[in-house]
Amino acid sequence: MKRYLILEDGTIFNGLAFGSNREANGEVVFTTSMTGYQEVLTDPSYCDQIITFTYPLVGNYGINRSDYESIRPAASGIIVNEHAEFPNHHEGIQSLSSWLTAKDIPGLYGIDTRKLTRKIRQHGTLKGRLSNTIENAQEIIDEMNASPLSTDQVSKVSTKSPYHLPNSGNRVVVVDFGVKTGMLRELSRRLCDVIVVPYNTPAADIIRLQPDGVLLSNGPGDPKDVPAGITMIQELLNYNIPILGICLGHQLLALACGGDTEKLKFGHRGSNHPVRDLETGKIALTSQNHGYAVTENSLMNTSLELTHQAVNDGTVEGLKHKEKPAFSIQYHPEASPGPQDSNPIFDDFMNMIKTTKKEGLMQNA
Repeated sequence: MKRYLILEDGTIFNGLAFGSNREANGEVVFTTSMTGYQEVLTDPSYCDQIITFTYPLVGNYGINRSDYESIRPAASGIIVNEHAEFPNHHEGIQSLSSWLTAKDIPGLYGIDTRKLTRKIRQHGTLKGRLSNTIENAQEIIDEMNASPLSTDQVSKVSTKSPYHLPNSGNRVVVVDFGVKTGMLRELSRRLCDVIVVPYNTPAADIIRLQPDGVLLSNGPGDPKDVPAGITMIQELLNYNIPILGICLGHQLLALACGGDTEKLKFGHRGSNHPVRDLETGKIALTSQNHGYAVTENSLMNTSLELTHQAVNDGTVEGLKHKEKPAFSIQYHPEASPGPQDSNPIFDDFMNMIKTTKKEGLMQNA
């Protein structure tokens, strides 16, 4: 069955369909990850996006039970050069195509993904539609040009009610802006008593849970579309509770402290992005997925200090508060997929909690 990618600039790619038969709209982005397609497709940060894989063959090890980053995938669609119809792996339970069909996610294959990636790099991310016909292509193009990108992605992927992952260690409240399972897994490995709360939970409700630390999770979209999160962080800072912000959580911490953010031309998406630690000079390869970044010159008159920077384009990758026990990173220390270079970030968070508790700096509600 034929399928087409229609872009807002009028470009049309002709290919073949796999996965779900439905059509889909979304922001067309690309990821440079060579493996980990299951984790990518189930990462809530890809909400309302059509993901192009630059690696030419996807799906060769199928879908397994271990590599989910969320229960309900939020991606709009997937584009590949070639997908494996008959995967082979001892943990595989079904093919990528059959999984996409079950999850109602449309796929497109058989197009030149290098050409599409070059277009995104040159133009920036584009709105697109996976369509089963091009008879009304101009109507679709006009409609995409007339409609803005969605602004409610976080509300779509965040949990609707709190839930508890009990354990015997530090209590960490995770504010779910679109949290990946890998982050919860890393906290559980460190015996944290985890409570996950919705993105719009007031600071007072978080304080009542008596957390030893708060993790601001990753998530999709523009951080400025989440004003409730910005207000909540501003209030939490008054209590000297250790805070770790990751990805969207990092951007929200910057906004809460008076910084600014900007939309990147085509974003950072992949598992091979080098980041420099400005204190040690060491470089780590990191997993990343974001279309927005903190503006460095906006930090000058804030209480935040730059700690990490992207090697490729110099964008802000890490911050720490000069007075409060709070720090943040733009990349993903849990990887999933990606290298484990930055996994000790979670240990740094545990040490911050330990130090803050020892010094008795936290204030009660």
